[in-house]
Amino acid sequence: MNTADTLRAAFAPTGRLRASINLGNPILANRRPDTGEPFGVSVDLAHELAQRLGLPLDLVVFDAAGKSVEAVTAEQADFGFFAVDPVRGQGIAFTAPYVLIEGSYLVRDASPLQSNDEVDRSGTRVVVGKGSAYDLYLTRELKAASIERAPTSPTVVDVFVETQADVAAGVKQQLEADQKRFPGHRLLPGRFMVIQQAMGLPKGRSAEAVVYLRSFVEEMKASGFVVQALQRHGIEGASVAPAAGA
Repeated sequence: MNTADTLRAAFAPTGRLRASINLGNPILANRRPDTGEPFGVSVDLAHELAQRLGLPLDLVVFDAAGKSVEAVTAEQADFGFFAVDPVRGQGIAFTAPYVLIEGSYLVRDASPLQSNDEVDRSGTRVVVGKGSAYDLYLTRELKAASIERAPTSPTVVDVFVETQADVAAGVKQQLEADQKRFPGHRLLPGRFMVIQQAMGLPKGRSAEAVVYLRSFVEEMKASGFVVQALQRHGIEGASVAPAAGA
């Protein structure tokens, strides 16, 4: 087996490259309303990786980050696109991030809360998307407020409104879109976290595959591929991550 064949076998032991795509984060992936076809920055990167490896691509699509993580951890998919988190790192080998996204809080206009540091108080109910990066982060960081989990990130504000919780936490752009559906709400100023979006492989894959994927991500950032994909899909508010080690 030559080097290229060895690398292809490491990435795709089934002979087809299976990309786990999470539709729970609309900055990275969504479905076209007319065809239902997945599209977005992560889909573009998946196609580019498959082309470079010379492998046929299968998109394995999920509606929540947690399900996408489980698929790659269990090797039901060969790679995916995730927010970096130490819990997920137990089963996934991450690249450096390729995109940075802000996590924000949404409250009712009449809420007494005015800043992010006021959220972590006894009696405050915060709704998050189950298994999302900000769920994992806030589970560690919030000491007094209670966390309630919506099935997916796109349903956070629906659950927040239905249950009359105090705060909805999520990706800033998703919350801004939800404001249009639910008038009478506002975002707290600033952000409570920066979400580092990276690519990742199952932890058991070869070191050569991990090195290749990390190099791939660095090239995609440096070449302008990522910023062009963000522009092509009309994504605002997300920034290309700096080079690894920068």
